[in-house]
Amino acid sequence: MAVPVAFFAVFFAYPVVAIVGRGLKADGVWQFGRIGEVLSRPDILDVLWFTTWQALASTALTLLIALPGAYVFARFDFPGKQLLRAVVTVPFVLPTVVVGTAFLALLGRGGFLDELAGVRLDTTVWAILLAHVFFNYAVVVRTVGGLWSQLDPRQEEAARVLGAGRFAAWRRVTLPALAPAVAAAALMVFLFTFTSFGVVQILGGPAYSTLEVEIYRQTAQLLDLPTAAVLTMVQFAAVGAVLAVHAWTVRRRESALKLVDPAQTARRPRGAGQRALLGGVLLTVLVLILLPLGVLVERSLDVPGGHGFDYYRALRSADASGGTFLVAPLEAIWNSLQYALVATVIGLVVGGLAAAALTRRAGRLVRGFDALLMLPLGVSAVTVGFGFLITLDEPPLDLRTTWILVPLAQALVGVPFVVRTMLPVLRAVDGRLREAATVLGASPLRAWREVDLPLVRRALLVAAGFAFAVSLGEFGATVFIARPDNPTLPVAVARLLGRSGELNYGQAMALSTILMLVCAVSLLLLERIRPDRSGEF
Repeated sequence: MAVPVAFFAVFFAYPVVAIVGRGLKADGVWQFGRIGEVLSRPDILDVLWFTTWQALASTALTLLIALPGAYVFARFDFPGKQLLRAVVTVPFVLPTVVVGTAFLALLGRGGFLDELAGVRLDTTVWAILLAHVFFNYAVVVRTVGGLWSQLDPRQEEAARVLGAGRFAAWRRVTLPALAPAVAAAALMVFLFTFTSFGVVQILGGPAYSTLEVEIYRQTAQLLDLPTAAVLTMVQFAAVGAVLAVHAWTVRRRESALKLVDPAQTARRPRGAGQRALLGGVLLTVLVLILLPLGVLVERSLDVPGGHGFDYYRALRSADASGGTFLVAPLEAIWNSLQYALVATVIGLVVGGLAAAALTRRAGRLVRGFDALLMLPLGVSAVTVGFGFLITLDEPPLDLRTTWILVPLAQALVGVPFVVRTMLPVLRAVDGRLREAATVLGASPLRAWREVDLPLVRRALLVAAGFAFAVSLGEFGATVFIARPDNPTLPVAVARLLGRSGELNYGQAMALSTILMLVCAVSLLLLERIRPDRSGEF
């Protein structure tokens, strides 16, 4: 636990506490009375209420739509499965401002739905909920489907032989085994929607505001640090309470599961019902995932007078951006790939060590750390990025002018995904296997290498994919610390969208399309990298 604790203490707790202290301190004295003043304001209470209920609604809707997809990807074998799995993960890395703009083109004035049926959904909560499902569909499919594909179907078949119906066998055998993974996926979806920023800001208009949007407004627009600090503390406390309940729930459901190779569980769909289910999932992916992504591609090619690659060619020149960048926007691609790779390595090391420690059940301290690891997903990224600027600028941690600051911020968001992806699988490994290795003379390190690692290789690859994906698309903290001569793709897109002019908008769409393609290719390669079949679930 030493490495994860030190990492989070220095790069998360210290910056957040520092920025909150600046907001609640006056002449060196804490002004806790400001908390009551802020929380008694009617406008702040409205923000708190909307933040909570839209996150709950988004989580429920995502589970409802994505769980059938998790089953299809886990149990069915069909052409293009690996490609489709990579495609559904692409939305996860797109900057929220880009996705908000894409859904505005679909649901707003003059958009696809307006032209087709004369219906507009922009500035309504339905646009926000659909965009949240678009973002988080892959979280459920990969987190729940990853474990589902490794459950032995013979256990459910045995229950049916003993007289249980199809639904009863699933409810009593499969559902309890999937419960930790479903809880982990629901937790991640809730945290991302609870802290939603770009989607609500663009699609919600002035009528809707989450805590994250309000923190940004109070910090960047109104320069009201006391109010922003109070809202950060409220967000921190609310997420901490949710994580504590989740940790308690997971502990009550822990069990050793019989896991098998996914190749033994996936098969071609049989019967009209299974084919209809596969068709329904494919239609959902087409409408919910591919259609918004198609809008990005179409707009990147929609040049004056027709369609072409003019916006892509303009990315090669810094002059074409009208002074937005010191370098050509195209360099943001290479910057993002380098930063994401470094952040993925950091996330796997820190998250892997944390997940391994959490499987040992070493008392309340370790169990509490399970919840604390998720807090970076629930604390305002604006607060973290701003905290980096005011804390990591003096020796021995004078990092503000170094390149490592960006991957460190990205790794903060990647580590929770590594932990949540690997932990259900690590907890499912029978501890008696480690004990047998120890009895035979293996050291703890060798026992982990010979027993745990072969069993969790696939989960490790999935965790690496998630860490790389969220690092590519991290925006909230990176926008504060990315240097003008080394922008990342999300920062470059946001800066181009923030400037007027058709050329800037077209370049933003072109960069977004490149980001989408880079992610899709990376995830497709990850899907094709398979360890030896021996030892894989």
